[in-house]
Amino acid sequence: MTHAPWVVLLRHGHSEWNLTDRFTGWTDIPLTEIGIDEAAEAGRRLAAAGFAFDAVHGSMLARTRQTAVAVLTAMRAPDLPYHATWRLNERHYGALQGLNKQEIFRTWGEEASRRWWRGYVEPPPALDWNDPRHPRFDPKYLGIDPAALPASESLRDCQQRMLPYWRTVLLPALRAGLRLLVISHGNTLRGLVMELEGLPAEAMEKVEIASGVPLVYRFGPDGTVAGRAWLETAAAQPPGWVRRIPDPAPVPRA
Repeated sequence: MTHAPWVVLLRHGHSEWNLTDRFTGWTDIPLTEIGIDEAAEAGRRLAAAGFAFDAVHGSMLARTRQTAVAVLTAMRAPDLPYHATWRLNERHYGALQGLNKQEIFRTWGEEASRRWWRGYVEPPPALDWNDPRHPRFDPKYLGIDPAALPASESLRDCQQRMLPYWRTVLLPALRAGLRLLVISHGNTLRGLVMELEGLPAEAMEKVEIASGVPLVYRFGPDGTVAGRAWLETAAAQPPGWVRRIPDPAPVPRA
């Protein structure tokens, strides 16, 4: 191993459906110019702090790929390979996708709605198998068993869908000494933080992942987490530092 491995987790920024406060999930909505600027600023922070990467992993949704392009362009590393996987997609919000909060409250009530989108176990109402919004109709997922594609997910479901990729692809790469940038979505990254920090489900209901702010984890030789920190300014310490934060405090949404 020639250098200490690290993984930087980055949540994509502002998308077009943020403008109307609609639940996006697996709907393939692009970033706004604000979101692209957030990604470029994250790239500048990473470059200024001395970070470099061997590979980028992200979801199959356009907003993460746009984020990768903006980050890598700002870092002057536009040719770095990008590995896309459905396992890093956002949580699937089922029948809530495309609706704003007030529409959801009117249809299912505020108590149930908040329980669905903040709780760990209970999923929202699922899409019907023949609903055109079901991912089995999306050409991006033609190579995936339709029975494996979600029609709705709880946070736990999203985490269980993501974890095989962490355990069989990302973690072995880190143990081999590679430095990784993982660009994904709020709920998917919450599930990964839960795994890395060993957090209980109750704690996860309070954890937020700030959009556009790199979250850095360093790993020891045995593949365990040695330190973590938010890279909130371009003048942050270089990647050799270790700063341990016992519990990930909630971070307001950007």
